[in-house]
Amino acid sequence: MTPASPPSTASSSASASSRRTRVVIVGAGPAGLTVANILRTASVDCVVLETETRAFIEQRPRAGFIEEWAVRALERRGLADRLLEHAQAHGEFEFRFSGGRHRFPYGELSGRHHFVYPQPLLVTDLVRAYADYAGGDIRFGVRNVELHDIDTDRPSVSYTDPETGERQHLDCDVIAGCDGARGVTRTYMPSEHSTVARHDYGVGWLALLAEAPPSSDCVVFGVHPRGFAAHMARSPQVTRYYLECPPGDDPEDWPHERVWSELRHRLSADGAPPLTEGRLIEKRVLDMHNYVVEPMVYGRLYLAGDAAHLAAPIAAKGMNLALYDALLLGDALVAYCTTDDTGGLSEYSASSLRRVWQYQEFSQWLSDVLHGASSGDPFRAGAATARLRRIFESPAAAVAFAELYIGKDIDC
Repeated sequence: MTPASPPSTASSSASASSRRTRVVIVGAGPAGLTVANILRTASVDCVVLETETRAFIEQRPRAGFIEEWAVRALERRGLADRLLEHAQAHGEFEFRFSGGRHRFPYGELSGRHHFVYPQPLLVTDLVRAYADYAGGDIRFGVRNVELHDIDTDRPSVSYTDPETGERQHLDCDVIAGCDGARGVTRTYMPSEHSTVARHDYGVGWLALLAEAPPSSDCVVFGVHPRGFAAHMARSPQVTRYYLECPPGDDPEDWPHERVWSELRHRLSADGAPPLTEGRLIEKRVLDMHNYVVEPMVYGRLYLAGDAAHLAAPIAAKGMNLALYDALLLGDALVAYCTTDDTGGLSEYSASSLRRVWQYQEFSQWLSDVLHGASSGDPFRAGAATARLRRIFESPAAAVAFAELYIGKDIDC
């Protein structure tokens, strides 16, 4: 929730230990670490602050589908070696509805693919590149992060050192807020300066990780009157599943037997292979909602990733948007810190928001398709089926859908 007024930005205690750097990056997720690597490569001094431990962020289950434009942008910066070596490329998915199986070759139609590479692996790669190989400054486990004087040309960040308990103070030129939906940086956007547009889909998804080999060679979307279901490979041994459920549902109400019974029912189709069951190693309920902070900038604070906009996992856009922000912001910061060129920073919010809104609109459209059959509304169900059939019966509609699903190429 955005507060009526931002937290205090007064100067921190004079007793705090101080250091100066050009950029402070709050948050060591894909966005923050990508910005950090871009800056480090350009010899721009920066410090990354992360409230969690390194072990935690390298194991935290998150997204797993990266669009090809993002992979190529990381590759050009030397940040995709392990990804390209180990990730599987996907160019097809399958809709299952009305008892049938319908393959959709979006890779063939768009000329682009998804790369299946779980976010923890990407985070691990980015931490290694920044901290281990390039000697970048990253501080894990920090507490009580506060931003100061962000509406002046002398911003700073303070935090509590986890080992000594002492306050530390970082003077800087710019702050990159990359600390996610629950982070602190977004709360410093004053309500009179920014708006927060929100959308609640009114459904929940039970997110599951199973110690089980994939039961299909592609992503499967099950559109069913009992609720949406999905199958997504994460590795040869682990599969991600989703089950539509009421918002706020208790994961403990979904024991092993109920989960697999519902998955079998909702993903059933003529000729479909049986699901390979396995131990459930993660169960959590995600309430499907989106938000967009606009603009994504206030003073010397620049938001990126989920700190600026949340995209429900309906269309697998969240991590891709975070990388898009990071690439734009990283390059803009390099230009500013090395040549005093402020053009990229001035255009950052507007440039990012164009893609953000495109992805939000597509996610809403796809949600109507995936949840129409289970909405309890015969009109919504009929309209959703019509949309599905148009994708498979109209070549023009198929191409348009494929391009939106995989994301437009950009020069980053």
